[in-house]
Amino acid sequence: MKRFFKVVEKDSDGSSKKPRETENDAENEENKKKEPLKFMTWNANSFLLRVKNNWPDFTNLITTFDPDVIAIQEVRMPAAGAKGASKVPGEIKDDTSAAREEKKVLMRALSAPPFGNYQVWWSLADSKYAGTALLVKKCFKPKSVVFNLDKLASKHEPDGRVILVEFETLRLLNTYVPNNGWKEEANSFQRRRKWDKRILEFVTQNSDKPLIWCGDLNVSHEEIDVSHPEFFSTAKLNGYIPPNKEDCGQPGFTLAERRRFGTILREGKLVDAYRFLHKDKDMERGFSWSGNPVGRYRGKRMRIDYFLVSETLKERIVACEIQGHGIELEGFYGSDHCPVTLELSPSSDPQNEDAT
Repeated sequence: MKRFFKVVEKDSDGSSKKPRETENDAENEENKKKEPLKFMTWNANSFLLRVKNNWPDFTNLITTFDPDVIAIQEVRMPAAGAKGASKVPGEIKDDTSAAREEKKVLMRALSAPPFGNYQVWWSLADSKYAGTALLVKKCFKPKSVVFNLDKLASKHEPDGRVILVEFETLRLLNTYVPNNGWKEEANSFQRRRKWDKRILEFVTQNSDKPLIWCGDLNVSHEEIDVSHPEFFSTAKLNGYIPPNKEDCGQPGFTLAERRRFGTILREGKLVDAYRFLHKDKDMERGFSWSGNPVGRYRGKRMRIDYFLVSETLKERIVACEIQGHGIELEGFYGSDHCPVTLELSPSSDPQNEDAT
């Protein structure tokens, strides 16, 4: 076989020069990456408002942590489509001057450093409600991106609650899980029960590849995951008491939700990455959602934002941290949720290593 050799340049003293890394070399090295290792999830509670009011601080966090994947919930940007027309959940509304201006503000922020290094996917509701976004560094090439638990390419989950991306070695599921609600109504207990049933089916039927499931999952699994267990267990809205005792209490901390969540973890062979590393209760840094600093929810906090990983990944968990703390919402960047980060160690699977 014919071989080609590169001439080795010499310095003036006759020693070999080290090859200089060019921009193309660096780009090629980046393109070799197949598996993201650093992840962030955040319920932004209106992405546009965070861009307008809290962007420098959030940008600093992204620059410092340098995530490969950023999962956003509660984007609250309406899907494209004129009034009365079919919506396009993968695109932001821009058919009015106000909508165009809002889209321009958001896209300008996402085109500036460091966000210009990411490709963005949207899954949006018809109105300024719910919605998710996923930002993936351009050096990673997903095999597929879909927007529902059924993995149908053309279908978006109602209210834009799901983005599912498949990489070479793992899947990542970004979800904004429906709130349980306080009363037995069509859009509360029943909706949440149906969701939990579907997600259980998803995690048990898609075990062929490791999964990272992240987002606002709207449930605190154990008493350690809330600041005031008795308060949340007995919470009521306008004195209403559900007929089923397991539905009583703060949405996200009812016995019914917590038991279903436990079943999902167990049968889906999933590990709560934060609790895997942090065994003890931390009243200062152990919660991702905090109530209004004014009123009866002051100081009442819950951990409802998660990274759940397949058991096969648990030994690769390097860090999982809640980035905000305290009842004054430090590090929440204007939202009532703070970002949560996950870092994995590189895979030791020879199949994932570059050929030499």
